[in-house]
Amino acid sequence: MTGVQRLRVTEDEGEMRLDRWLRRHFPHLSQGQIERMCRKGELRLDGARVRAATRVRPGQEVRVPPLPAPTARPAAEEHRAPARPAEDDRRMMREAVLYMDDHLVAINKPPGLPSQGGSGQGQRHVDALAEALRFGRAEKPLLVHRLDKDTSGVLLLARSPRVARRLSEAFRSRATRKIYWAAVAGVPSPRKGTIRYGLVKGAGSRAEAERMRCLHPDEVDRTPGAKRARTDYAVLSTLGKRAAWVALVPVTGRTHQLRAHMAAMGHPIIGDTKYGTRGQENLGDGWGAQLGGEVSRKLHLHARSIRFRHPITGAEMVITAPLPAHMKRTWDMVGWSVEDVPDDPFDGTEGG
Repeated sequence: MTGVQRLRVTEDEGEMRLDRWLRRHFPHLSQGQIERMCRKGELRLDGARVRAATRVRPGQEVRVPPLPAPTARPAAEEHRAPARPAEDDRRMMREAVLYMDDHLVAINKPPGLPSQGGSGQGQRHVDALAEALRFGRAEKPLLVHRLDKDTSGVLLLARSPRVARRLSEAFRSRATRKIYWAAVAGVPSPRKGTIRYGLVKGAGSRAEAERMRCLHPDEVDRTPGAKRARTDYAVLSTLGKRAAWVALVPVTGRTHQLRAHMAAMGHPIIGDTKYGTRGQENLGDGWGAQLGGEVSRKLHLHARSIRFRHPITGAEMVITAPLPAHMKRTWDMVGWSVEDVPDDPFDGTEGG
């Protein structure tokens, strides 16, 4: 058994997931051991509690609790290569590529595919399937941000740790601009505005703990764990009073921010049964999250575009992702056309 260790993250280790950083230093640790240490608060990053998926930054201090001595492992296991994605998954990932150069890859993440592993996610997620996107490189590309499992759209991956650090800093400093498209129940009024509800993780049952709860901005500072959040929105088209096509800019990047904010307005995103109801009725506290008929019951939320400065060349980049199949069917069914709306309906106002 070792004693408590305090280790510094080096420059070339920046933006690694904490669990991978730990396995680099302590290869005998299992994923279960790492997640257990995180849950118990034994692992600390600059003194704060962390999750296994937390990304470390150069110069941060990792507190590692006493660890059991490593046991002998078969030589074959020591040199085992990362699992190769199945051929169908390799094809799917390569067909999802929207843009690629020597420094980064952008994909159109399919709905239903998690960005990275975690509790209950198994081994089929973008982070693991990125093995299919090496394109001759020794290492797979690195995730620099995430999308919810059921959200589709533009997702950036860096082809080197240096590019990952620069892109991650751009996201942290809000130097990127992400525009999402969604179909929501009802029609927001006014048709263009800003939502400023704070967000805090729910408490109580497991279902409640997996949801974010909205707070009036005045409540944020006196509510433990609450964070301020801002979403800009604009209605692009409507289906009478029944539904609306909206553009959303998450100025802050909180968990489930767009979904929770739209539901708090009484206009949950179609297919979002976590924040809306499974029906179509309006009981006075928000529309149900379904439209009925032949409209898909999948989540209608898509990361349509991202604008950012290229981390190496400095060129302004705008990458756009076409709608996933289930949303395109809905758009075609109700007569919404992507050619009829502006690429950015917010007149160049700052977003993130």
